[in-house]
Formats: sequence, structure tokens, C-alpha cells
Amino acid sequence: MIGDAATSETTMPLPVAVAIAITAQKKAGLALWMERVLEECDRASVEFGSDPVHDLRVALRRCRSMADGLRVMDPDPTWKEMKKAGRQLFRELGELRDAQVMEEWVRSLSNPDDPVAIAISQFLAGREAHLKQQAAQALQDFDRKQWKRWIVSLPRRAARMRTGSALFKHLALERWTEAYRLHHLALRNRSHIAFHRLRIGLKRFRYIVENFLPEQHAAWSDDLKELQDVLGEVHDLDVLWTTALQVNAFPDADARSKWHSRINEERTRRVEKYRSRMLGKSSLWQVWRAELPVGKQIESTALSRLKLWASLLDPDFKHSVRVARLALQLYDGLPVKGAPADSGPGDERTILQVAALLHDVGLAKDQKGHHKTTYNLIRRLTPPLGWSAEKMHWVGIVARYHRGAMPQVGQKTIVGLSQAQRQAVLKLAGILRLANAFDSERNGRIQRLQVHEHNGFLEIAAQGYSPRDRVAENVAAARHLLETVYRRPVMVKPLRAPRPKPAARS
Repeated sequence: MIGDAATSETTMPLPVAVAIAITAQKKAGLALWMERVLEECDRASVEFGSDPVHDLRVALRRCRSMADGLRVMDPDPTWKEMKKAGRQLFRELGELRDAQVMEEWVRSLSNPDDPVAIAISQFLAGREAHLKQQAAQALQDFDRKQWKRWIVSLPRRAARMRTGSALFKHLALERWTEAYRLHHLALRNRSHIAFHRLRIGLKRFRYIVENFLPEQHAAWSDDLKELQDVLGEVHDLDVLWTTALQVNAFPDADARSKWHSRINEERTRRVEKYRSRMLGKSSLWQVWRAELPVGKQIESTALSRLKLWASLLDPDFKHSVRVARLALQLYDGLPVKGAPADSGPGDERTILQVAALLHDVGLAKDQKGHHKTTYNLIRRLTPPLGWSAEKMHWVGIVARYHRGAMPQVGQKTIVGLSQAQRQAVLKLAGILRLANAFDSERNGRIQRLQVHEHNGFLEIAAQGYSPRDRVAENVAAARHLLETVYRRPVMVKPLRAPRPKPAARS
């Protein structure tokens, strides 16, 4: 098959298979596969034979797919650098592997004296020699010293994310959702491109399961490998037919018709095999989906993913957690403002919570203007499953204005929002700005806020607040945006801590 294939699992009772898969996961972690890359580089460099090329691509693919999954949660740029470092070598080896596999297909579909087979084989032999030269150059350019340094640092970062966790199940569901969409497109038009995209989508789902969900991998690995092989062979046959046309391998119309019929027959057989496993209520799509998050689990795990992402950037994430708690206390206590139909994506409370948790991620890049950096980081973040791009955009705007100059009409961040949407965003930004001020000393002294309407004022009572310290100055400066939105003064006063109840007499 053109592409990669993983070693098949031996069929066995599920509990035993699960235990073996978990043990294998521990042994076959990122460090092992990164070391395997260097070993396979030495093997492949001898002759660039079919098996060594395949094994090196498998090792590279494992490392790159792990990096692809981990960088979704860990914003460290090293994951992208590692993936990029292996990209050129992986591509050059891929073209060489395609040529080698096509030679195998030609031998299996025809006789050695077939003039069409001879023409295709001669073309592939010349191309293979050229591709081996390119692969040798890519192997020479591959930075092994840097790769060895990453073998030490990256597995330590990977250890922060526990395999088999709800976070990886959520990520697998994202990949499942995209692959299932491509499945419907492929069966609708049956084009070469559609099946190729389906193969890639299913492969990405398989990689997450293979690398990060050991229990599911133990149960699904045989089916995933079989389907990957079937779709890979469909792709191989499509590439073979296209290549035969490009090199004018057919001496006459009769030869062309026979080869087309032969290739199409093989292709149709594999497409039908795929359909037999993947259609109906008992299809493998439904088997896999039953093991992945549903309903509220999707929303809660998406929030956990965003929290993890922020915690790996924010140098003082405990402060952001406290700010989020204070912001929600303010939001729950403030009077409800009527929401017009076009006021935004809804779920303001969750948007505020996430904006508070993410508001200081820009400190990882920039100290002075970190609120602007925060906005740019959030804007480039791919929304997790369960979140829309619009909600994520609102999170970025709210976090952007947690400090600094007040938002002005015409600024890029709020261009395109209606008047009602701007008011809703500014309300959330005003709440976040004030909540951040209450913990401006980053000591967690203020734990509880209560909000009341009193004589045309918004009165906020804060436990641990003193009108004579620096926090009071910061609060006085931060409350202006909220006063503008609600069009009434905001007054802040201390809140007495509740007296402890006397111990009951024995």
C-alpha cells in the first residue's frame, strides 16, 4: 500500500489485549519512537530498500502524529519545530515509497512480458533512482543533533498529559467527527480525491487512538488497520492508473481498456469491502462513537482543554483561576441586562469564565503589552469541539480589554460587531477588568464578592478588601468600564467575614 502500515495486533480476549496495549504504550512512548528514527535512518541510508524506507516512515509518522496531538494542548512551539524537522525527509521518502509500491502492484496485476507493465516498470525504475538521490540528500540534511536534544526534552513535556484521559478522548472525537464527514462525502461522489481525503481523515483519527488511547486501541486496532489498508490500496490503484496515463504506457485502446477494467475491478472490490464495514447502525463508526464523549462531557472537556492550554502559558495561572472565580461572582450578582436577538453567541457566563482563565497567556510572550498578545494568541487558537469560532473570538476580545486603554469604536477587535454585541462584550470586559483588579496583588486575599443594587448604585462588598491599600486604587481605576456599561456608579466596600459558629456543647 502507498503510505504507512502499522503492525497488526493478535486477536485475544479484550481484558488481556487491554493490559498488553497499556504495557506497550509505556514501552513505545515518544522517546522510543524518536530514538527509532535515528536507528532507521542508519538502516535506510544503505540502499533505501523498500522495507527500511517503510520502517523509517513509520517511525517518523509516529513522532509527527504524537507532536500533532500534543501541540493541540501544549502551546510550546517545539512541537511544531519537531514536526517540521521531519517533514521534508518524510515527504521525500513518501514519493520513493509510492514508486516502490507501484512496482509491486504492476507485478501483481500483470505478466512480466506485458508491454504495459514493461513501460510502467521502466518509468518507475528511472524515477526510483532519482528519488533515492533526493531521499539521500534529505537524510543528509536531517539535523540529528537537534533531534537528540529533543529526545531529552520533549518526552518530559509529553508526560504532563496522561494517556487515556478525557482530554485525548475529546481530541479523538474531533478527529472522528471530521473523518465521518469525509466518509459521507466519499460515498456520495466516489471520486478519487474524496476517497483520498477520507483515507487521511481516518488516518488522523487512528493516530490519536494509537498514540494516546491504549484501551480503545487494544479493541479497535485490527479494524482500524484493515480499513486503513483498504483505503490505502484504493489510493494506490488510483495513483497507478494516473501514472499509466501520464507515461502513455498503453500501446492501443484494447490494452488500455483491459488495464482500466482490471484496476477498476480491484478498486471496486475494496470500496465495497469498506462499505460493508462502515454502513448501517452497527457500523464501526457507531462502535467507535459509543466510546467517546457525549453531551455535557464534550463541553466540560473542551473547557478542561482550554484550561490546560492556558496553564502551560500563563506564568501565574493560580491568579487567573482566582480572577475567574471573582468574575463569575460579579456576573451572577449583577442585574441582568436585556439581550437583543443579535447580542452574540450566547452563554455569556462561560465566555467570561474562559476569558478570565486565558487573560494572562500573553505574559508568556510579552510583559508590557501582554493583553494584546493574549488576544492574538486566542485568535489563532483552533476552537475545541463544542466551541464555535465566534465564541472563541468573543473570548479574545473580552480578554484583550481586561486592562489597558478603553475600547473605542472603529478598533479592529470590535469591527463587525453590532451595537448590542459591543455592549455585551464590553459588559464582560468590564467585569473581567474589575475582577482582575481585586486580585491585582496576586495574593488571593479577596475571596468573595457580593453585588447589590442600592439607591441607584451598584454596591460591591468584598471580603478582605480595604479602602486604604493599593488594591483599592486599582479597583477604583478598573470600575469605570462597568459604570459606563450600566450607566450607574459602582461603589466598593469591605465585606465582613462570617463569624464562625460556636462549638456545640457536649
